[in-house]
Amino acid sequence: MPSSLPLPITELPVRRLTPGDLVACADLSEDRGWPRDEHRWGLLLAAGTGYGVDDPEGKGLMASCVVTSYGPRLAAIGMVLVAERYARQGVARQLMHHVLAESGDTPLSLYATAAGQPLYEQLGFSVVGHAQRVTGFFRAAGGRPPAVTVRPATAEDLQAMVRLDADVFGADRTHVLARLPAYADHIRVAQDAGRLIGYAAAWPSDRTHAVGPLVARDTATARALVSSLAEATDRPLRADIDARHTELLDWFEECGLRSDSTTAVMTHGASDLPGDWTRRYAPLTVAMG
Repeated sequence: MPSSLPLPITELPVRRLTPGDLVACADLSEDRGWPRDEHRWGLLLAAGTGYGVDDPEGKGLMASCVVTSYGPRLAAIGMVLVAERYARQGVARQLMHHVLAESGDTPLSLYATAAGQPLYEQLGFSVVGHAQRVTGFFRAAGGRPPAVTVRPATAEDLQAMVRLDADVFGADRTHVLARLPAYADHIRVAQDAGRLIGYAAAWPSDRTHAVGPLVARDTATARALVSSLAEATDRPLRADIDARHTELLDWFEECGLRSDSTTAVMTHGASDLPGDWTRRYAPLTVAMG
């Protein structure tokens, strides 16, 4: 005779999320005290593969996760969320086991909060770096403006942006960057002698404009791109900057942005992230766990 007892929550099935789950995903973010960010969820669910566990009480999602693939060399994990009422009961661990099995031999990366880092370490992830979040209203600092040309991006810039991005990130992110014009409010490119040497975007997140990606030849170029984006908005800026870029972080402080939080950059199946970190200042989106 079949049992009518409910399954333990750690044995509930994991299913693929669809764009129809967007509101439920945003509800889950709000449940954990994050901004709803339906805009970001829309991009992640379109460009990546979402996984979720339905609340057994019929209250939307119990847990979520999104994996964005960049080919066989890398996939990024983000939005690992468990509803507060089910926290610390093994749900995140079960969901991550499912994701690791689905990912096979593909190297993985994620940005971990202090709360999530111990679980990821137990699952075989290693810390390879840190990202520093800065937020605040931007005010231009003094000094001579950088000698680079910065202008709004056009459709004709996309191919050059994709080539530069692949070189810097060490992975093909065409399917994500192709969605950037519809996702971002502002995109800027930097040129030197007609050659693309950097690009950056600002996209709406809660009541801020988040800066990312931020790819630049050097810190002076990164500053010029951010300054141009800041001129286009009256919202506070937010950025998650590779902590090794101390010169840029110092400049952000001079411009009125304060350090907010630090996250650990972690990898699984790789000793480090591919690409050139010296030109990689900020990712497209940081989806932490």
